[in-house]
Amino acid sequence: MISTALGPAPVAERPAHRDGNVLRWLVAYTSSMVGDNVYYLALSWAAVQAGSPAQAGMVTAASALPRALLMLGGGVVADRLGPRKVVLGSDAVRCVAVLGVAGLLCATRPGLWPLFLVSLVFGTVDAVFMPAVGALPARVTSRDQLARVQGMRALAIRFASVVGAPLGGLGVALGGAAAAFGLAGLLIAVSVPLLVLVRIRELPPDDAPGTPPTTAWRDLVAGLRHIRHHRVLAPLVLTIALGDLGFVGPLNLGLTLLADERGWGAAGMGWVLAGFGTGAGAVSLLLTVRGRLPHAGRVLAYAIITGSVAIGALAYVPGVAAAVGVALLIGLLTGLSGVMCGALLQTQSDPAYLGRVTAVSSLVSLGFAPLSMPLSAAAIGLWGTGPVFVVSAAVCGLSGVVALGARDLRRAELPR
Repeated sequence: MISTALGPAPVAERPAHRDGNVLRWLVAYTSSMVGDNVYYLALSWAAVQAGSPAQAGMVTAASALPRALLMLGGGVVADRLGPRKVVLGSDAVRCVAVLGVAGLLCATRPGLWPLFLVSLVFGTVDAVFMPAVGALPARVTSRDQLARVQGMRALAIRFASVVGAPLGGLGVALGGAAAAFGLAGLLIAVSVPLLVLVRIRELPPDDAPGTPPTTAWRDLVAGLRHIRHHRVLAPLVLTIALGDLGFVGPLNLGLTLLADERGWGAAGMGWVLAGFGTGAGAVSLLLTVRGRLPHAGRVLAYAIITGSVAIGALAYVPGVAAAVGVALLIGLLTGLSGVMCGALLQTQSDPAYLGRVTAVSSLVSLGFAPLSMPLSAAAIGLWGTGPVFVVSAAVCGLSGVVALGARDLRRAELPR
């Protein structure tokens, strides 16, 4: 956990996907994300077995409140202590909590209270873990490799979502929820020694946080001021917020309701989701290999606007095959805009503020955007899927208009 023990990482002389230091970080991140997916499946399964559906919903949602309330403070902690220390500490706490629940479930039938408690612990730890995870890539490679690293990170997330659920299901089938919790804890634990071996680039003295000494509140205000006065970051954060608000509802709960309305069934919905995942994975792989796209700001804006049209069209396609094709296009375009947003956020932020900048964007994505899901469900019940998908597409399109209208964001480029 001592960031200076191995000295600062040298400027990358090879692409990030061939850099051993970056690959160690990637394996650690992937293992932690797969563990997260296994944990969430184990938590929901154990909660359903121990209580009513309403109680299970309360258990799985318990992490949302501390995550939303503490996220901005978590960004301050990540910048003050350094992102690797925070990620290491967070993974250690999550590992101990999950393995503790696994042991408790093996020894007795404690009911819902330990599940509720571990959910609260995860939400609290996530509030510092997520900003630190977002700030860490900039400290393991050079700026010109950050777009490639964002592509690698997106691939890791896709891999974790595909592999995590079957692994969790296998754990439940072989040994119940206790085995699944144990597997999740071990996967999270794998990330700790790998992160210890990752070389960290030190901040230049002028960029180091806490010089001169200041309070946590002043650090938070300084981070918000950094975003508000930045000609690229301010419209970029607004673009991310609007895009997530328009995207989360239709492509989560809305897609389930659309499949039910059209009679596609679970298999049809699975194919649509597979199309989306394939498109997003393909563009992530492209960015991983290519490393950089010119005219990043314009590409970001045009991808969002075109993707919003595809989101609106998804509710009107005649059958499953056409829906899969549209979902593939949505995955390509939203995957491209998402990676571009992440890369510009990383490269435009002052390194000393990156944890706080990540906290603000994460708060929008994970705190506010999920609120659109129950609203989307209620609106679909009143007006049907078509109008709601069109309104959501319009919100997404507005985020692209914001990106095009902000001159500095529109002209933003990724470093060579």
